[in-house]
Amino acid sequence: MDQIRRLVVIVLFEDVDLLDVTGPPEVFALLRREMDGDPGYQVALAAETLDPVTTSAGVRVLPDLTFEDAARHRIDTLLVPGSVEVDHRRQVHALVDPRVVARIKQLAGQSRRIASVCVGAHLLAAAGLLDGKRATTHWSTAQQLAADHPAVEVDPDPIFIRQGDVWTGAGLTACLDLSLALVSEDFGEAAALAVARQLVMYLKRPSGQSQFSVPLETGSTSRRMDALRLHISQNLTRPLSVAELATHSSIGERHLNRLFRDELGTTPGAYVESVRLEAARSRLETTDDTLDRVAGLCGFKTTDTLIRVFRRRLNTTPTEYRNRFRRTVSL
Repeated sequence: MDQIRRLVVIVLFEDVDLLDVTGPPEVFALLRREMDGDPGYQVALAAETLDPVTTSAGVRVLPDLTFEDAARHRIDTLLVPGSVEVDHRRQVHALVDPRVVARIKQLAGQSRRIASVCVGAHLLAAAGLLDGKRATTHWSTAQQLAADHPAVEVDPDPIFIRQGDVWTGAGLTACLDLSLALVSEDFGEAAALAVARQLVMYLKRPSGQSQFSVPLETGSTSRRMDALRLHISQNLTRPLSVAELATHSSIGERHLNRLFRDELGTTPGAYVESVRLEAARSRLETTDDTLDRVAGLCGFKTTDTLIRVFRRRLNTTPTEYRNRFRRTVSL
């Protein structure tokens, strides 16, 4: 392996998230195809022993080398995936094994750059590699990361963040965006866009794009709330007032407000606005619709209302948002 130009070592441990492990190698493998056989990267999975590692999905993965073996090589990129548990309240918690943290510290000293995938940021933070740095992680564990590591500036919004030679990525499929960014740094934008096309990704999202999505924010809810959320998403052009939503659900307005507060932690009006905003963001990213049309289709009464919501919620305008995130993949 010493002859390989870019050795990528992915850390393996029991109950690791499977997609965190398999996503980046897919990107690197497609790069090899796009570069007509140039190796580009050599990916190696490292674990404490060479015994199979069982991932959180129940799929067993075979390590290529032990941590001790990996420490003998010059590592180009150390990739650190994560693992979570869900408690009886369905709250997600990142898991941090001190033994894995110790190995990450060891391998970090042999690595040109380090990147965490999803909640792997918790392991980097525990290893002291994020102190004084801005970092991201999956939105569901961002508060935990901030509470456990006050020396880290946690920003739960971007899909990935680069701070010098340390990168942190957001949740799950954002590992593809992070990997594409690494490819872009190493081999150029054209190569990264070619891989994105092979992955059938509409665009290679820049690091500043938000990982937040309203439908993903809420977690598990009751059947009545699930039905309400579906009704809202399918009827954005209707008024969707508290009175209308209460009538649709055959409950009183006070009961409706209590449901939203208890299950979603927000008010009906704020939730409806969030869903409309998410729909508008999607149309701005994926269509050439005028602002008038976007506003109308997403339930905003006027373009001025759309602009005000964007300024208040995202600190930008719809036009600025489109200019930043509306990308066309062309080679």
